[in-house]
Amino acid sequence: MKVLRTLLIGLAFLGSITFSGESGFTQEDRERLIRLETTLKVFMEQTDKRFEQMNNFLWIITGIFTTLTVSVIAFAWWDRRTIIREAKRQTLEELERETKPEKLRRLLNVLREKAKTDEELRELLKREGLL
Repeated sequence: MKVLRTLLIGLAFLGSITFSGESGFTQEDRERLIRLETTLKVFMEQTDKRFEQMNNFLWIITGIFTTLTVSVIAFAWWDRRTIIREAKRQTLEELERETKPEKLRRLLNVLREKAKTDEELRELLKREGLL
């Protein structure tokens, strides 16, 4: 019974607050909403600015990565060309040192002798202007 009476008194109190004719929205509430809107607007501007900074930073990182990649590929290409050129030069020098003109003349003479009996070899030597 006491619980029921307390419940009825509480409902009556709530009803008087709700239906008393006051809107419940005071000037203080209005000012609080304005402050909240202002704070939210500043927060959104700062967030937009931060996203723009992050976007710029990502573009910078992309540019650096692209530059590094192109530089490494260009260096590898240049280095390979240089090594191949040097290897060719060294190979030709080695061949010139090992193959003396005297050996080449003797080899050509042997081929000419063989070409007297071998028709196919004779045609090859004629085609290359060695006979």
